[in-house]
Amino acid sequence: MAIETFLFTSESVNEGHPDKLCDQISDAVLDACLEQDPDSKVACETCTKTNMVMIFGEITTKANIDYEKIVRDTCRNIGFVSDDVGLDADKCKVLVNIEQQSPDIAQGVHGHFTKRPEEIGAGDQGLMFGYATDETPELMPLSHVLATKLGARLTEVRKNGTCSWLRPDGKTQVTVEYYKENGAMFPVRVHTVLISTQHDETVTNEQIAADLKEHVIKPVIPEKYLDDSTIFHLNPSGRFVIGGPHDDAGLTGRKIIIDTYGGWGAHGGGAFSGKDPSKVDRSGAYIARQAAKSIVANGLARRCIVQVSYAIGVPDPLSVYINSYGTGKIPDKEILQLVKENFDFRPGMITINLDLKRGGHRFIKTAAYAHFGREDDPDFTWEVVKPLKWQKPQA
Repeated sequence: MAIETFLFTSESVNEGHPDKLCDQISDAVLDACLEQDPDSKVACETCTKTNMVMIFGEITTKANIDYEKIVRDTCRNIGFVSDDVGLDADKCKVLVNIEQQSPDIAQGVHGHFTKRPEEIGAGDQGLMFGYATDETPELMPLSHVLATKLGARLTEVRKNGTCSWLRPDGKTQVTVEYYKENGAMFPVRVHTVLISTQHDETVTNEQIAADLKEHVIKPVIPEKYLDDSTIFHLNPSGRFVIGGPHDDAGLTGRKIIIDTYGGWGAHGGGAFSGKDPSKVDRSGAYIARQAAKSIVANGLARRCIVQVSYAIGVPDPLSVYINSYGTGKIPDKEILQLVKENFDFRPGMITINLDLKRGGHRFIKTAAYAHFGREDDPDFTWEVVKPLKWQKPQA
């Protein structure tokens, strides 16, 4: 009997996409605050359009922050160094409108720093999800992994000079053909690859297509997934010279599916970037990913989703839910019990256990090319698998 297959698509955007530029600026501000004052309370938003970047929000910190310098340095490091590429880091307008956190929120959440870590309440209500699947070594969906790595590779070959005609902005999209068996997902092949990348005036469409296939697609997508029927759409609009904030407005938190699982699993709706770990939009999603990944890595299920929900000011989650999609080796309620015994979902304890108060250049790295599946970087502490002791049922 023929295997019934289906198509699933995930996308990603480059670090020079206007929304991702904003995410990186917001997280650069967070990094700077935490580096000087680990107890900083940060809710930093960024928006951008032609010749302008604005940061705004609520920040309570003892740190002495040069916000304008952070904005300009971040733009420059991405590659926005002239109006021709979409933004000039040295000449653009930088607007700053930062206030302190509401005292009402501060009292309910951390009690003006008098509460013990286990007593710290969630920074807001909300629901967060973690997801994992055994279809890739990263325990992430293949469609999302490939789209993300293509975007990262575009940046790499732009910055190392391999494809000097590239500019910072760009998007990728990968469609994978799958089949499902007993709830588990099995990738068969890559059906379609779409890349739309900003470029300079001089390069031809023929060179763009040739270089993208040779220097971007080949190094990223394993040969076993490509065949003569794979479809390639490489800069299908025909021209993408104007990009970055000059082409499109940007705003923090508009790429939440790209940040997580590429459309697989679920998302509670809260964005991550620019938020300190008292905001469970971020820390709750991180611990949920660690739980889901640990379930799959320990062989308890082939894929699973974990949901956690919170109320503002309340330490313990309102609910924890697990669904193994029928792939569990033991019942989901038993997996849930294991998770509750091994993971502490209280915000203050998540912060300690995942070491989330450490700044430097840590969180800006999460703001492009996904928050999950990054096993090669020790700063992504939520990717560390926890051992879960369980007994396999007797056959």
